[in-house]
Amino acid sequence: MAKVEIYSSMYCPYCHRAKRLLESKGAAFEEIDVDAEPLRRREMMERAGGKRTVPQIFIDGLHVGGCDEIHALDRKGELDPLLGGTA
Repeated sequence: MAKVEIYSSMYCPYCHRAKRLLESKGAAFEEIDVDAEPLRRREMMERAGGKRTVPQIFIDGLHVGGCDEIHALDRKGELDPLLGGTA
């Protein structure tokens, strides 16, 4: 099973949408709330090439982007292999 990390905010609808997709795939993920831990936002930005918006999602250390990007990966059939073949 892949290690999935999602930098998020409690009030972000895009974060909720991305997490619902991951949950529907049966993927466990570590959620990092940048509102509760403001110093983690800087970490997120460094890892995500300067991107400031949430969510920012990493699968096995690979930055896959945000909500739109993870849904695009799913539509192309590329998300399941990244998650380790979960369906």
